[in-house]
Amino acid sequence: MTTHLNASFAALSDATRRGVLEQLGRGNASISELADRFHMTLTGMKKHVGVLEQAGLVTTEKVGRVRTCRLGLRRLEEEAKWIEQYRQLWDARFDGLDHVVQALKRKETDDDRSTR
Repeated sequence: MTTHLNASFAALSDATRRGVLEQLGRGNASISELADRFHMTLTGMKKHVGVLEQAGLVTTEKVGRVRTCRLGLRRLEEEAKWIEQYRQLWDARFDGLDHVVQALKRKETDDDRSTR
């Protein structure tokens, strides 16, 4: 699972690759179309698509001279679950910090009243 998450997050770490996923969410596209849309060379786009394909986020099919890209079958459930676990952890920590801040504010208010 760690290798899988590493591949997914590495693929998603690049803005161009995230853009490719957004574009493919609207419909299939050839590598040439993607390269034009993102103002890249074919070689550069092939590399980006290769990273997405290795992570299982994109599939490609070559028909004649055209390689068509589409979203892969993976829906990022594992990645979302991993992120959710850390979101809950940080929410709990921030809630604890809020309690400390509120207690300090109450103490400060009480101290101000007692010195008057």
